[in-house]
Amino acid sequence: MIGRQGDEETPLLQRSQLVAASKTPLPWDQLWVVLFLQVPDPFAAQTLAPFTPQLIRDIGVTHGDESLVGHYVGILHSAYFAAQALTVLHWSQLSDHIGRKPVLLTVLFAISISMFSFGFSNNFISLLVSRAVCGAFNGGNGIVKSVVMDIVDTPNLPSAYGYMPLPFMLGTMLGPIVGGTFSRPADRFPEIFGRSELLKTYPYLLPCAVPATFAAIAWLVAYFRLKESVSTKAPLWQLIKERFLQQSSAQTSTPSGHLVGTSREANSADVALKPLPLHAMLTPKVLIVTASYATMALFHVAFSSILPVFYATPIELGGLSLDPPRIGTILGVSGLALGTFQVLFYARLNARFGTGAMYTTGILSGIPIVILFPVINALARVYGVGLAVWLAIGVQHTLMVNLAMCYPCVVLFIRAAAPNRASIGATNGIAQLVVAGGRIIGPASAASVFSYSMQEGHDAWSVYYFLMAIVFLAVGVSILLPRDPSLWEDTE
Repeated sequence: MIGRQGDEETPLLQRSQLVAASKTPLPWDQLWVVLFLQVPDPFAAQTLAPFTPQLIRDIGVTHGDESLVGHYVGILHSAYFAAQALTVLHWSQLSDHIGRKPVLLTVLFAISISMFSFGFSNNFISLLVSRAVCGAFNGGNGIVKSVVMDIVDTPNLPSAYGYMPLPFMLGTMLGPIVGGTFSRPADRFPEIFGRSELLKTYPYLLPCAVPATFAAIAWLVAYFRLKESVSTKAPLWQLIKERFLQQSSAQTSTPSGHLVGTSREANSADVALKPLPLHAMLTPKVLIVTASYATMALFHVAFSSILPVFYATPIELGGLSLDPPRIGTILGVSGLALGTFQVLFYARLNARFGTGAMYTTGILSGIPIVILFPVINALARVYGVGLAVWLAIGVQHTLMVNLAMCYPCVVLFIRAAAPNRASIGATNGIAQLVVAGGRIIGPASAASVFSYSMQEGHDAWSVYYFLMAIVFLAVGVSILLPRDPSLWEDTE
């Protein structure tokens, strides 16, 4: 990788001319379906963000100890990602063999059922199980990215991924607003919901039912409109049968030899169009991009899990004392601004500055993002929640736009790192597996450190030191990436 950097200017100039000549229209007949199917996941997750701290208080698991709220919120986040880590690679590999569509249908069904279950939960264990079930069956994020890689040619990928933040924007905009507005509806809207015993008994059912219903609608759209993008798919029963036969005998010459083939087979032209075995996919490129993705996502999820807890925590304990509707509004407006900026400017900025430069700049934005946490609390202590505080919040969320641009950048690196086209889903799965591991650690550890820092006699800045350490780790790993993903493709 380093040896090529001295003469990389000329091939890049030639490549840009070839790209301009070979661009084709985006396949909008399927791309709009893919974008729509990506909305339920962020919609469901962000719906929970505004009211989860208050829900933890209501069920009494903290016994009135305010410092434990963030701890239990972090456990709920981590339960989702722990379950996802155990299954995401298997879902991604399965999608390479049986197709993307059946796996996506399973994902959407799981989101709908788990959100209804969360709304009906009135104790911490049932909340935990609901999130774990959702995580275990939710490998949709990586599979959706694989579908885009399947249906979009290489020159159009930056343009296609410029639209990928659109569903995330809708989910992060609508989710907090729904969660903040419709939580405890019998109390907030007594003239409409005051007579509903169901909503009095389950005060958070209504905000959970909205994304659950949306996921059910998305299931219908996927069933009737999504076309399968994997051409070399096999029936699930056949894969199960072949896997059983492989385990019962030491032979590797069965029809499913591509599942357990040797490294020599993986490098042959005959296997080039078949999904590779896991050990053949652990190349230096895959490991580098996976490590970079994991550290970036670790910071992002740690920061995102602390943000609503920080807003809900009393000012004297280090937060802002905001209620769920106001928290929902802040997160919703932030999601709208973030998605709009990426849709309008990501492809242009990527063409102008390069994927590697944008990725590193996004990670570096984490440094001022972390510093602004204590600054915002200090302003609130001195001036109250006034203009100075809102300006600081605005600056922090503006910097989040840079951080969010890391995601479409890293997807381009993942595609370039994939050993062959038939293993794109599994390559995504490897990355998602490690990222899910980071997301297990991130929310629970960050929320626990936040709770620790609020306790009397402890350093109030502990959580910010923790976040800053993650940022510097992510910056260090990002240096290993090339400045353009196509440099990796050229070395294959």
